[in-house]
Formats: sequence, structure tokens, C-alpha cells
Amino acid sequence: MPHLSVEMLAADATAPITSAGHAQLGIAVLAGIAVIVLLITKFKLHAFLSLIIGSLVLGAVAGAPLDKAIASFSTGLGTTVAGTGVLIALGAVLGKLLADSGGADQIVDTILAKAGRRAMPWAMVLIAGIVGLPIFFEVGIVLLIPVVLLVAKRGNFSLMRIGIPALAGLSVMHGLIPPHPGPLAAIDAVKANLGVTLALGVVVAIPAAIIAGPLFSRYAARWVDIAPPEKMIPQRTSDDLEKRPGFGITVATVLLPVVMMLAKALVDVVVDDPKDSLQRVFDVVGSPLVALLTAVVVGMFTLGRAAGFTRGRIASTVESSLGPIAGVLLIVGAGGGFKQTLVDSGVGQMILDISKHWNISTLLLAWLIAVIIRLATGSATVATISAAGLVAPLAAEMSTTHAALLVLAIGAGSLFFSHVNDAGFWMVKEYFGMDVGQTLKTWSLMETLISVVGIVGVLLLSLVV
Repeated sequence: MPHLSVEMLAADATAPITSAGHAQLGIAVLAGIAVIVLLITKFKLHAFLSLIIGSLVLGAVAGAPLDKAIASFSTGLGTTVAGTGVLIALGAVLGKLLADSGGADQIVDTILAKAGRRAMPWAMVLIAGIVGLPIFFEVGIVLLIPVVLLVAKRGNFSLMRIGIPALAGLSVMHGLIPPHPGPLAAIDAVKANLGVTLALGVVVAIPAAIIAGPLFSRYAARWVDIAPPEKMIPQRTSDDLEKRPGFGITVATVLLPVVMMLAKALVDVVVDDPKDSLQRVFDVVGSPLVALLTAVVVGMFTLGRAAGFTRGRIASTVESSLGPIAGVLLIVGAGGGFKQTLVDSGVGQMILDISKHWNISTLLLAWLIAVIIRLATGSATVATISAAGLVAPLAAEMSTTHAALLVLAIGAGSLFFSHVNDAGFWMVKEYFGMDVGQTLKTWSLMETLISVVGIVGVLLLSLVV
């Protein structure tokens, strides 16, 4: 999912590519999604092509000029590849260095030696939660995927038993905990207290991560019992190496981008002055692009050189890391294009207009609005910011704690049932080697569990705080 600014989202909401009525837009959304699902499942068309065709069908049914629909799709694809796509590429390079040097083997061997078989899913959700605290969901995926696949392979686990807890830990942080962009935007919109939101967010996030992670993974592993895809598994090359990097330096290299992004988040909270020179420096140092690029360069020495690689061997490792992810990049980019076509068609604004007259609890209303926008656009960030903008006036009379709970209700709703219009859906599908149906039964249900457990936690807290 591309990381959109508030200004971009506002522009999207006020400048739709079509002036179609609500009914026509609703039919267009259903038609676009139905075409994508049908082409992939029935006709076995590649997801990249299916997403392009589905986007054009959406625009046509919504009454948009074809050139406008193409421009929206191209913009979304370009933005996604420029943001998420570059991060996926850098993560793939770091993952390849980690694998070829034997660093990934070192981490996996240590984890398997220290954690018992029953404790492994719990260890994965904990690791993912810590790693996912300061970083974007997509970055967390590309950092953790090599470890997840190797643990599943070496420990002879079902991929879902290990992968679902890791995804749950990352997703909970992305939707509920600042400094992720969605929660921060919602905090600003409803004028909530960041510290209170963070504290209550942790209270809500822990049961959501446990239920949707280690507990749900038991059932997910039964429904979709698959092995890690061979093409994505880093090969165990360390058996042929004379030496490999130590556990400490390997973990430090993997966590380097996490630390850099966390430092930026802390400076943003403490300084909170965009003109301050220190904050401007950390805005650069802690950006996902610079953080991952730095980790790749450092990894060439701490991983590659530590394993005795020559400069030529390091160069070939980097080159060979990019080929296998070409398909993933195209599919994720096309998912971003479809999402942008939805947004530019005015779907988000349509849902906001319809929901204005609903007479229910403010917390539940905020969650429902976020759910509907999430289902329609596929973007958690769009859902969060749109819902926060609608319910912000209602927060004026709320206490500090209830304003924070309003932010969390919106964040929980923004995670509901990720499906074919979400770039994250395609990332998980491709990395784990699943088909669309398997991804819906595992990843999509996991996201729904997080959302439902999240709003239940929010409503229960509202009774006692």
C-alpha cells in the first residue's frame, strides 16, 4: 500500500474522476472486484493482468472517461512501486545477503535451539510485534519473511502456524499503534493525546495479536496446510561456507533499519517541530528507504564479508536477489493501481455521505465507517483518515481517554477483511505461495479477527475508563 499524505487523500476525496451517483458507484465497485476474482479463480489469468482489467471495468461502469481511469490506475501503480516496490527490492537484497552468508541460518538455528516447538508461534508474534512497532507493515514483511520461511522449513512447521503469528504482530502494530501513519493521522484529526492512545493501544493490541496470531494459526494451519514455497525459501548455503556471521551481528544488522526508524519516531514525538534541524536530519535518516538502504550497505560487510565473500560474490548475490521478486512487484503495484482507481472514483466520499445519518454509538460508528471504506478501497490509511475526518467533530465533547479510544476504534476498523483491492493481500499471497482462496481463508480472516477483537476491546475499555 503506498503511503499517502493527508493532502493527497484530501485531493482524492474532493476531485473524483467521475460524478456518478451512489448507486452507480456501488455497482461499479462490485463489478470491478467481481471481475478480478472471476478472472483469477475461474480463468486462471495472472493477477497482474486481472487487476488491470478490473480497474478498467470499475472506471467504465462508474462512468469515468477511459483516459481518466487509466491515469488513476497508472498513478496508483507508480506510487506503489515507487514506495512499497523499492522497499520490497531492498528487503529482497538484504534477505538474500542474510541467506547466502549463513546469517539467516544462524538466526533460525538459535531460535529453534532456544524456543520449544509449542512456543514457536508465540515467539514469532512477539518478534513481529517488536520489529513492527516503528516500521511500515510492508517493510516488516520483507524483513521477517526469510526468517518465517526458514523456521517453517527447518522446524517442519506448517507455514500458516509460523506465518500467521508474524503477520498478526505486524498488522496489529500497523493499525493500532502510533507512530504508524494511520494512527498518527487519526490522533491529529480528533485531537487525541498520543501518550494515552499509545498506552490504550497496547492494551487493545495484545489480545488482538494473541487471538489472531498463535491461537488462530492452529485453525489456519488445518484449513491451509502448505509448505513454504521453494522459490521463496533462502537456500541453506552455510553448510558449504567455512564461516558465517555470528548471531549478535546478524540480529543487529536486521534490526538496524528498525532502530533507525524508531529513532525518527522518538525525535518526532519529543521535538515535534518540522523546522528543527535535528528532526529534519532524523526525518531523512529514519525514512524507510534510507534505513533499508543503509542496512543493505552495512550487511555487505557484516554479513557478506564476515562470511568471506569477495566483492564479486557480493555483487552476484545482490543481482540474483531481484529476479524472483519481479512478479511480486508487478502484482503489488497493480493492486495499488486498483485501489487508486477506487479512491479517485469517489467511492470513499460516497460512503462518508451515506453514513452521516447513522444513529449509533460514536465508537461503533467510527469502526463501521472505517470498515466500509477499507472494504471498498483496500487502503487502511485511506479508511483511517476518512473515518477520522468524519467523526472528528464528535470528539470535541469526549474525555481524553475516550478520544484515544475513538482513534483505536477507527484503527481497528481500517484492518477489516483485506481482500483483492489491498496491495498487502497480494504481498502475502505471493510470498507464501498461496492461491486467492487460501489467502482469503488465512490472511483475510486473520485481519478480520484483529478488527473485531480490537473493537470489542475498545468498547469494553470505554465502560471502565
